[in-house]
Amino acid sequence: MRKLLKIDGAPVLFELSSGEVGTLLLRFLNGMPSEAQKAAVVEYVREWLDLDRDLAPFYAMAAEDSILKSLAEKYYGLRVIRIPDLFEALCWAIMGQQINLAFAYTLKRRFVEAFGESFQSYWLFPRPEQVATLTVDELRELQFTGKKAEYIIEVAQQLATGKLSKQALLELTPAAAEKQMVKVRGIGPWTANYVRLRCLGDTSAFPLADVGLHNAIKAQLGLERKPTLTEMEHLARPWKNWEAYATFYLWRSLY
Repeated sequence: MRKLLKIDGAPVLFELSSGEVGTLLLRFLNGMPSEAQKAAVVEYVREWLDLDRDLAPFYAMAAEDSILKSLAEKYYGLRVIRIPDLFEALCWAIMGQQINLAFAYTLKRRFVEAFGESFQSYWLFPRPEQVATLTVDELRELQFTGKKAEYIIEVAQQLATGKLSKQALLELTPAAAEKQMVKVRGIGPWTANYVRLRCLGDTSAFPLADVGLHNAIKAQLGLERKPTLTEMEHLARPWKNWEAYATFYLWRSLY
């Protein structure tokens, strides 16, 4: 995998690959960065791939769960792939609302190429300070709906002014963080839980109404219909505090 970051005002392009068993190799592709930049990349990768998470309790729970047992064995070692940047996580969640994944990727690519920075054919996600100044019409030109355009601009304004921040959310309880996010237009319970799962590293996050999650459980249990929300809550009781990982493994089973 290759990734471009901007650290201390300079682009840092790196490649991540597998090394010997249990190791990852990190190679810098645009010159040797400073020690501070190296440390920032290592910290980013650890968060990005959720490397500091002890999964032993999850696997112990999954081994006793009729839905997760086979998935935990099949995908053993899989970790939640996180989105460390809060603005990117929120934008991705909003873009993906009520459309298929392929078109969501198309919207994101257009958005990044229109408003992000590029370096050697790699792109940085747009900054909230820039997006906060856009108009709805500028996003509609990329085939955003008017509502999604409004939501993304408002989220950008909240982050640009400091009314919403990742650090502030991390200092709250999970319930309080969700409550804070849903105050913002365009962020409902599903989006808030998605961001808790993918950005904040909250293993108790549970996007209960997620269609993909329902379809995965239907397939795992061989049901003729998708489970109801009440049935979902019952099935998820054994997953307490590991709902995010259960969700991620179930999502993985769809592909």
